[in-house]
Amino acid sequence: MADESNGYESIATIYIKGRGQEVNGIGSSTVRAWARTFNKGNVILDIGCSTGIPVTKILLEEALTAYALDASPTMIDTFRQHFPQVPAACESVEQSAFFNRSFDGIIAVGLVFLLSEENQRALIAKMAAALNPGGKLLFTAPLDKVEWKDVMTGQFSRSLGGLQYSELMTAAGLSIMSEFEDEGKNHYFGASRPA
Repeated sequence: MADESNGYESIATIYIKGRGQEVNGIGSSTVRAWARTFNKGNVILDIGCSTGIPVTKILLEEALTAYALDASPTMIDTFRQHFPQVPAACESVEQSAFFNRSFDGIIAVGLVFLLSEENQRALIAKMAAALNPGGKLLFTAPLDKVEWKDVMTGQFSRSLGGLQYSELMTAAGLSIMSEFEDEGKNHYFGASRPA
């Protein structure tokens, strides 16, 4: 059976002890700034939520309603310990029905580039389709088209590159809003569904 967590279930304990507890880690200020662009109570899906720290924690602190998704059973168990009130599913993004609902925002930090090129293309269209009119998408992936072997999981990751991501978002009916880097040089792509 394939590892739907892209290697993260096998290193979940290590991840949780390290990055899975960084409340104010790299990217936290970026996520908080994005969260503040929503109205209180708006519904946001955190894809690849891991432990929920920091992304889901920030969403809740900003008075947003969160849903969460991760393919690692260990990550989801830890997430549920942190945030028992948040609907959370242990599913791969490829198989998930996204709770059979739409969202005001979808965020995917550290996930998209873990997938095959085919699955990345499908995911961008799927995320776009799950946004309410006026909804916003934010995800991370390297700006350049590149492939590398992940140090922690030993699995291959790949970025389709900024031009390809922009084309995919536009083809999915999204308007490109922004591209930027955080203090850790992580590249973000932001888009919105027209109202």
